[in-house]
Amino acid sequence: MSLPTMASPTLSPDSSSQEALSAPTCSPTSDSENLSPDELELLAKLEEQNRLLEADSKSMRSMNGSRRNSGSSLVSSSSASSNLSHLEEDTWILWGRIANEWEEWRRRKEKLLKELIRKGIPHHFRAIVWQLLCSATDMPVKNQYSELLKMSSPCEKLIRRDIARTYPEHEFFKGQDSLGQEVLFNVMKAYSLVDREVGYCQGSAFIVGLLLMQMPEEEAFCVFVRLMQEYRLRELFKPSMAELGLCIYQFEYMLQEQLPDLNTHFRSQSFHTSMYASSWFLTLFLTTFPLPVATRVFDIFMYEGLEIVFRVGLALLQVNQMELMQLDMEGMSQYFQRVIPHQFDSCPDKLILKAYQVKYNPKKMKRLEKEYAAMKSKEMEEQIEIKRLRTENRLLKQRIETLEKGQVTRAQEAEENYVIKRELAVVRQQCSSAAEDLQKAQCTIRQLQEQQDNPRLTEDFVAHLETELEQSRLRETETLGALREMQDKVLDMEKRNSSLPDENNVAQLQEELKALKVRESEAVATARELKLQLQELSDTWQAHLSRGGRWKESPRKLVLGELQDELMSVRLREAQALAEGRELRQRVVELETQDHIHRNLLNRVEAERAALQEKLQYLAAQNKGLQTQLSESRRKQAEAECKSKEEVMAVRLREADSMAAVAEMRQRIAELEIQREEGRIQGQLNHSDSSQYIRELKDQIEELKAEVSAGGA
Repeated sequence: MSLPTMASPTLSPDSSSQEALSAPTCSPTSDSENLSPDELELLAKLEEQNRLLEADSKSMRSMNGSRRNSGSSLVSSSSASSNLSHLEEDTWILWGRIANEWEEWRRRKEKLLKELIRKGIPHHFRAIVWQLLCSATDMPVKNQYSELLKMSSPCEKLIRRDIARTYPEHEFFKGQDSLGQEVLFNVMKAYSLVDREVGYCQGSAFIVGLLLMQMPEEEAFCVFVRLMQEYRLRELFKPSMAELGLCIYQFEYMLQEQLPDLNTHFRSQSFHTSMYASSWFLTLFLTTFPLPVATRVFDIFMYEGLEIVFRVGLALLQVNQMELMQLDMEGMSQYFQRVIPHQFDSCPDKLILKAYQVKYNPKKMKRLEKEYAAMKSKEMEEQIEIKRLRTENRLLKQRIETLEKGQVTRAQEAEENYVIKRELAVVRQQCSSAAEDLQKAQCTIRQLQEQQDNPRLTEDFVAHLETELEQSRLRETETLGALREMQDKVLDMEKRNSSLPDENNVAQLQEELKALKVRESEAVATARELKLQLQELSDTWQAHLSRGGRWKESPRKLVLGELQDELMSVRLREAQALAEGRELRQRVVELETQDHIHRNLLNRVEAERAALQEKLQYLAAQNKGLQTQLSESRRKQAEAECKSKEEVMAVRLREADSMAAVAEMRQRIAELEIQREEGRIQGQLNHSDSSQYIRELKDQIEELKAEVSAGGA
């Protein structure tokens, strides 16, 4: 089945007939053997008149540029008008024959019919030809239309809100209570009841509005139903809009294949295909081109389907490739909005000719459709899997939270049980002490009862009790003071404990302490040895002194004594020197110990520095991650701004289209007045045989047409 697209606005009788004449000059020679001599003669005449019309348009342009050629231009204009009148008659004859012999033309002269449709369907034949093209002449749903209007639709508010935005400048739809808005509401409401899955979609009103410009509302409803069912429009307007995604995917492939440089430029500027092509597929260029150009595209769409949308869209990009390559995203948006819609206002045939120069491969499009379906199916499976995993994750989190709450509850219960056990032990101890105190009190009571008979003993006992009470109070005061001191010590110990190093440092300090103890033990042993030596020397010296009195008697002994004294002095000095050496060694050991401590301290500082370095690296990595998140947020913000700009441009585009639609509706009213006048005159012609009267009426018709064309200009 042919691909679907959106319709375009109608043409005036003059412009439609000119379209039929000024179409591309390619003749369907492949079907010439199937034509009768009259038909061949008619086609040749159409070609000749087409050339005359082109020559006349050139002469009209030369008349506007130069006053010297004004006379010849007027002559050529009058001759072209007479030729145009004859050509209109031939065109009416041809399309009247096509409408009456539709089945034969559809079966045997399909290629010729296609060529004629591409050249443009005359305005007065569009209603019947469109119905014949989509087989909407005898539809059962037509009989249900009046009943559907009596029912209420859930989409009525949406329809009422949007119909005022559909061709707001067109006279037929202008005004809140206008006839055009009322019939447009009826058709959209009836379809929302027939197809409740689609209901109402914004954009479809432009297609219905175009149909209502050509035919009554019942026939327009039948044609719209057929378009939705057979031309893929229903898939385009579903809430998911899956068919629009497929069309965008296929169009992007064609753009990448045939215009790779432009596609690269679009991607570099983040100018997505959906930003400019979505309205092409959803409205079939009705919101892009003026009504005369868009109607030509819709003529071909009714016969060939959505293929013409792909062709026209790619032709527009080919024509404007060089200009678009020089613009940024904002400039391209403005170019699509202001320049492209009016490039082919005076020559729609040039647009159709360029569209059919675009390469279009139906087999490749079918393959792309299968690829897109497979891709979407895979994405759907992935989304289902992600949803399942998220559900499982949520359930696991709930279970973990429940378990954590249970663990916290059990820990609290265990702590409460411990506190209760401690309180119970304290209570039991208090109970036992109270029982002992009770026994003592009972014994005291018995003693007091026994001593009541002796007052002196009672006084002594009372004094004794007072003394014990004072002593007990003093002990209590001392106990409280000791308790406060112990509490202060506990707090001090806790503070010291908090300032102590960790376990690893404690182990190192223990090793250093052991080494210090070993060195201290060595130093103590050395000191003991020195003390023993000094003690020995001291004893020897004392013994020597005790013998000194006897030595004085003999000179020899005296000399010997002096030598012994000197020897003892030397030994004492030697012992002192050894003691000093030992002290120096002890000092060296202490210095080595301090050096070892300092080295350990340096090692700990180095370990702390390495830990700080690792922490710095971690913070740097975390900072880098935050920078990445910031850039991602900025990118998302830029995308959101881009989307908002797209929406603003779309609103501006709709406003411009609405203004154009108003002008078209005014032209349509003038056409209808001409048709009414022609019908009245035709009725008079049927009752008159005067040739002179007929010529006068024809002159009046020509004057009216000239006035309408002058008013449109």
